[in-house]
Amino acid sequence: MTSQYTRILQDARQPSAAETTLPPRLLVSRRGLLIGATGLVVAASLPLGGLRAQSAAGGPGLAPLAFIHIAPDDTVTVLSKHLEMGQGPYTGLATLVAEELDADWSQMRAAGAPADQKLYVNTLFGIQGTGGSTAIANSYMQMRRIGAAARAMLVSAAAAEWGVPAGEITVSQGTIAHAGSGKSSGFGALAEAAMKLEVPQEPALKDPSQFRLIGAADLRRLDMVAKSNGTAQFAMDIHHDDMLVAVIAHPPKIGATVASFDDSAALAVPGVEMVRETPFGVAVYARNTWTAIKGRQALTVTWDDSKAETRSSAEIFDDFSAAAAQGGKVVEEEGDISAIDSAAQVIESEIRFPYLAHSPMEPLDGVIELRNGKAVLTYGCQFPTFDRATAAQVLGLEHDDVTIDVIFAGGSFGRRAQYDSQIAAEIASVAKAAGRDGVYKLVWTREDDLRGGYYRPLTVHRMRAGLDENGAIVGWENVVANQSFIDGSAMAGMMKDGVDPIAFEGSAELPYAFGARRIAWAQTQSPVSTLWFRSVGHTHTAYAVEAFLDRLLEAGGKDPLQGRLDLLTPEATRARGVLERVAALADWQGTTRADRPGKAYGVAWTKSFGTYVAQVVEVESRNGAPAVTRVWCAVDCGVAVNPNTIRAQMEGGIGFALSTALYSDITLAPGGDVVQGNWDSYRMLRIHEMPQIEVAIIESTEAPTGVGEPGVPPLAPALANAWRVLTGEVVEQLPFARQMV
Repeated sequence: MTSQYTRILQDARQPSAAETTLPPRLLVSRRGLLIGATGLVVAASLPLGGLRAQSAAGGPGLAPLAFIHIAPDDTVTVLSKHLEMGQGPYTGLATLVAEELDADWSQMRAAGAPADQKLYVNTLFGIQGTGGSTAIANSYMQMRRIGAAARAMLVSAAAAEWGVPAGEITVSQGTIAHAGSGKSSGFGALAEAAMKLEVPQEPALKDPSQFRLIGAADLRRLDMVAKSNGTAQFAMDIHHDDMLVAVIAHPPKIGATVASFDDSAALAVPGVEMVRETPFGVAVYARNTWTAIKGRQALTVTWDDSKAETRSSAEIFDDFSAAAAQGGKVVEEEGDISAIDSAAQVIESEIRFPYLAHSPMEPLDGVIELRNGKAVLTYGCQFPTFDRATAAQVLGLEHDDVTIDVIFAGGSFGRRAQYDSQIAAEIASVAKAAGRDGVYKLVWTREDDLRGGYYRPLTVHRMRAGLDENGAIVGWENVVANQSFIDGSAMAGMMKDGVDPIAFEGSAELPYAFGARRIAWAQTQSPVSTLWFRSVGHTHTAYAVEAFLDRLLEAGGKDPLQGRLDLLTPEATRARGVLERVAALADWQGTTRADRPGKAYGVAWTKSFGTYVAQVVEVESRNGAPAVTRVWCAVDCGVAVNPNTIRAQMEGGIGFALSTALYSDITLAPGGDVVQGNWDSYRMLRIHEMPQIEVAIIESTEAPTGVGEPGVPPLAPALANAWRVLTGEVVEQLPFARQMV
């Protein structure tokens, strides 16, 4: 049984020209040995006991870590404990290391770390996993200390070899030098001696005023070249001569199971090797993907719908609306909410949000090699801790007999962050069901992905508020009705007093000075599997809060931007900062402008994952539908480690949010079948619809927070607010396209 890393260790061939531009393929052994393409290379493996204090606050104690490998050619490779799925952790974590190491950016590389919770724990989660926009937030000090420790060890090694005081040695852009003796060296020549030294437990860190790479605007992404020239390896790129490709016939209704099946026609398809039932459906195995799909098309399956969701989306909306009308469980209450009943104006709204599919560019897939009681899984794994345990359980193997090699993922938006490790379980299941050792690749088609469940939960917000004679808000009430996907899962520990905070996050603890408020959550049930979606609860709460608030401000005769500023509590300085910055960026002059006829402007802001984002949207009507032409965005994410990545994430988040606001909608037909099947019916934003975007990053000394998700939430409410100004239409059910019909 060999893992990807072990195979790489055994492969000492010379690299091709193309490979020299790739993140190096590595062996990560417990001894910290690296064998690269040019022969034996010694790497620096850095146990950092000094990180124990940091981890104690957010997770289990850290075992010795192995994050940096320095090759004889002076290249420095950072092993990323966070999955690279386009959001930029390879570049971000390498920046932190290179800054303190005083490396030159051209010598930096990055690769995915294998599944190993002891080494690669997310200190904010307590497990090895990527999500919640935490990559930089939990790595900022950790990776800087690792870089600083490595620098100190290299300097000590140089001092010993040259016989000079360590204090007289300088390190700059990858060169270690002693001016007095004239001696100098790259990192690689000193790496072997350095790794034999004691690791400094409290390495000195730079003052931020000395930063050369953190905050630099011109660092190229480390994964850019490989993804541009097609040499980056994803699970779909993996081929073995003896490999079978498996596709699974999943039930058309979510929650259904296999009653019986007839595989005779499928087995008659040339190239189909076998058909097996799995816990997830019926798997067809063939020598290639197309043949497996043809075999699946010939398969006859009878489904047991007794536990399936058979309601339509319309019926589910009505049931969830009824649950919200019951009032739910109060999660936040302040002041006398009965003030609404006696208010001069009472405004109510019920806002409905559909199921949404993550629909990443790369549907779920993965490869497993099962031999002699050991298994190696290779794919874009987002939660290695859960996935490894699940695969071992499915296969009936010991935990240490299962390895996960983590490679690139073509997007996720939450789809691969599964509380039940569905993809790992399916990969392991096709190997187990085959009944023999071998190499198997599981492939989901786009249709499988869109009809396979694990959606953003369908949600209903029931809003009510009152205004006094001066237009001031005297009471605010919001009841949120939806499913909890963590209740009963391995993540149920996140529940508090029977309440799932993820289900309504962003609707409570608002920094607005309402006279009184009450927030409640009504938990609903459905067999439809749901999951976090990029920016999670904020995808609907931001819209409900900021769009409803905008209506109240309008009813009170207030400017939407100044009205928000006036409502913010004195402590909400960072919220105020992004609103004022985006107002300046957009040259805010109100919701309409005489010099831009036919256009209207809307504003919204949110705090999500610790990051503050405000956006102003410019919209016009084209054939009765909204067309967003410009978006201004201000973001405060603390220290801006990689400004290019921050801007890219804001721009990507805006495009993503526009898709879901305008077009995306997973609908269950009467009987429960999923209507949408591919991007022709699950409409995404087209490239020509992407607006012009300007992003301003607030300078800050606060600890860095995430940027992968916070760009999403403000866009839809800002759009709704602008559209209401332009047309008078109040959009209370997303996507907009549904209301435009």
